Amino acid sequence: MKKVLGMGNALTDILLQIENNSVLDKLDLPKASMQLIDAAKMLEISNNLSHLTPKMATGGSASNTINGITRLGVSAGFVGKIGRDAVGEFFMNDSISNGVTPHLLYSNTPSGQCTVLVSPDGERTLCTFLGAACELVADDLNAEMFQGYDIFHIEGYLVQNHDLIRKAVRLAKESGLLVSIDLASYNVVDANLEFLDEIIQAYVDIVFANEEEARAYTGKEPVEALIHIADHCDIAIVKIGKDGSFVKSGNEQVQIQPILAKCIDTTGAGDLYAAGFLYGLACNYSLELCGQIGSIVSAKVVEVLGAKMTDEVWIKINAEINNLVLE
Repeated sequence: MKKVLGMGNALTDILLQIENNSVLDKLDLPKASMQLIDAAKMLEISNNLSHLTPKMATGGSASNTINGITRLGVSAGFVGKIGRDAVGEFFMNDSISNGVTPHLLYSNTPSGQCTVLVSPDGERTLCTFLGAACELVADDLNAEMFQGYDIFHIEGYLVQNHDLIRKAVRLAKESGLLVSIDLASYNVVDANLEFLDEIIQAYVDIVFANEEEARAYTGKEPVEALIHIADHCDIAIVKIGKDGSFVKSGNEQVQIQPILAKCIDTTGAGDLYAAGFLYGLACNYSLELCGQIGSIVSAKVVEVLGAKMTDEVWIKINAEINNLVLE
């Protein structure tokens, strides 16, 4: 069984279920957006929502994926940067408790955190204070970090740091790893098209994109975008939400049917789809089975608040996957 290494923003999620969307207007936060905020804005949000009880969990796109992979039974590690504070300590301890091998570096800057405001319809508005998380730089990486792993997964939110990504994918390839990237956000794709073209064609083996990200990258609708992306990497995955997903590798193309779920919060749905898919790859399953496992995990995570699920939910997920594998 293959081992997976992830790299991303080491963020702690602070999840809050808001009663209605009026507070978003008051705080000037467009619903369903991702806003980068400073310490002052973080304090304003905290003061306005102090009556709500927060739920804390390790977050960040790649971290969510890696945590999901370990809960499915595959060994995985995570590279990121945290502060020397209580939030950073929580991130470290929660990662370890989920079975993740931490490759975490320290900064004197406060740890990154993401306040996730969940609307009654399940849509989430992300308010991200990057803090120490965004201080991960190329010089922090070394070849030893990649030893013993087989797949390297990067979150798209990091691609704005071109030097970091170039060094990371080069080291991964020199160590014989497959490289996977989740495009993460259509606005990040828009701002980094030329760079994404460069690294995907030269280094990346697996590309995850949702419908909006695929359109931003290719200018095409899902199926045509899938074909375009697959022409430049080994495996392309385009997710189309409640309508399922498409997977293509070479001449093989499959459509993965969606799994109906009662949506409470979409936080982490794409990240956990990637967890299920990469778990399947680590087990050497077929592309169709990898996609089906991704759908199972992502359908379960939207039924809970946040990207972390209880032990009981993971037991059910693993049972469903085992039944699927035995069919």
